[in-house]
Amino acid sequence: MPDSGYKEVILRDVTLQSGQFMPEMRLAYRIYGTLNRQRDNLVVFPTYFTGRHSSNAPYFGSGRALDPARHCILVPCLIGNGESSSPSNHQGKTGGANFPHVSIHDNIRLQRSLIDMVCPVERVALVLGWSMGGMQAFEWATQFPDFVEAALPICATARCSPHNFVFLEGVKAALKSDAAWQDGDYTTPPLRGLRAFGRAYAGWAYSAAFFDDGLYREIGFTDIEALLTDWEEDHLSWDANDLLHKIATWQHADVSANGTYQGSLETALDAVTARMIVMPSSTDMYFSAARAKREVAMIRNAEFRPFLSDWGHCACTPSSPDPRFMEFLDTAISDLLAPLQ
Repeated sequence: MPDSGYKEVILRDVTLQSGQFMPEMRLAYRIYGTLNRQRDNLVVFPTYFTGRHSSNAPYFGSGRALDPARHCILVPCLIGNGESSSPSNHQGKTGGANFPHVSIHDNIRLQRSLIDMVCPVERVALVLGWSMGGMQAFEWATQFPDFVEAALPICATARCSPHNFVFLEGVKAALKSDAAWQDGDYTTPPLRGLRAFGRAYAGWAYSAAFFDDGLYREIGFTDIEALLTDWEEDHLSWDANDLLHKIATWQHADVSANGTYQGSLETALDAVTARMIVMPSSTDMYFSAARAKREVAMIRNAEFRPFLSDWGHCACTPSSPDPRFMEFLDTAISDLLAPLQ
């Protein structure tokens, strides 16, 4: 269950990108550190697919490249994560399976309003995130190019690829196959579906080399079945409608899918003025390094800096099993923040 160490704001009269009107949306957040006198040390660090408000904390700390003693780190929670407005915490016509589709574009518009409410600044020093958090970093850089100094998407792309979309269709189908699912109107959690969801998800989270070379033993699993069981149990803590809502957000992520860029990815990425480092995992099967490299070529001031690892998407998790990753990440953050120090 979500813990309570966060704050929230209520944003009223919200019209979503879909055209649906919401009288109010709640946006959960947490702030680590404080704004300095110049108000130029704000870092925005959105949550990822299964992230809570505290999930990003392992990426920063005392003596790290991101340090609450020097930076004001704002962690806004993705809509649908069970802390911000979500299917699981809305009632009536917008509760459960009836919760409206909320895009990455919508999330960033809400986060922009959050900044004005809780830590107003003229510019953000850095936006970064892992996985769906990285997709939000891309959206920030394209939606508010004059507001973002630097951006660091980690294991993410600016648009959900067709291959990524199809993978997500598979995990959705696994969850919905449970008879208890009841088209989202379940009265008891669809536990078999959640277990199937986790098991299907696990195969894509790592790389072929991870399984071939038995790297799962390095994180305490005696065999592949033990790893799959752990992934099953991990997803039992999530509301099924919340998971499916965020998958829809993920599948339709596209920085160009708005009135400004009219579906042109090239135009959207060319509009970025922030300094950027795009950091895929070399073996990520969700957000491929090859696709990330193609997108970087469209951005005028971006560097392609892959992390070489056999741990797939999980190479860059907050609890990364690869001992080299956090130093690699800190170097990139320091490089992006150096002109501002």
